[in-house]
Amino acid sequence: MASTFPDYYALLDIPKTATVEEIRQAYKRESLRTHPDRLAKATSEEKKAATERFQAVADAYYVLSDPLRRAEYDNLYSSRSQRDRTNEPKASANFFSTFSNMFGAGGGTGETNGPTDGDRPDADNVFADVFEELLRPEVQRHAPWWSWTGAVCGGGLGFILANVPGLMVGAYAGNRLGAIRDAKGKSVAAVFSELGGNQKAEILRALAAKVLGTAASAMG
Repeated sequence: MASTFPDYYALLDIPKTATVEEIRQAYKRESLRTHPDRLAKATSEEKKAATERFQAVADAYYVLSDPLRRAEYDNLYSSRSQRDRTNEPKASANFFSTFSNMFGAGGGTGETNGPTDGDRPDADNVFADVFEELLRPEVQRHAPWWSWTGAVCGGGLGFILANVPGLMVGAYAGNRLGAIRDAKGKSVAAVFSELGGNQKAEILRALAAKVLGTAASAMG
């Protein structure tokens, strides 16, 4: 058994009595602060440390946002002394490794693409799910690849068939097909992961401005 126990309440900077909504808001705050893609000029070591903490914050949200998982975690939490608890990210990795089947029968809130049989949650999917409402329009604004591809392809076909009038109709139809592909073909997490570093950083700044306030959005 691991010598240290992850203090998920400390990781999210919330009291043990926090409500589900307070946990959700705390996750939003801490995930934006720890997201590795905001560190555009970070060294590999800094990026690794940020990634580990971002994952631990996702672990904390996954466990505490679900009543059944939280109850099981709290039982273990209460059995550990204060000196055994830590907010160091590595303790979270050890926790999921040690208690690999602890959450296999958990209920789930439906808010995260959580793991099964106790595997650690995918931090990117947790982030995308929680920020779905805010992240999707930002991602689509930065990555309308299929819309533009559809417009070009449709326009080319229209031009072949009916010159300029066909070009306009074909481009419109192709663009709409592309938009459907954007919206339904890939998850927000998948599209976000394919963006360039500067695009990701810009999106994260926009999210921070909405969630943390303009002053807190100057991340770099």
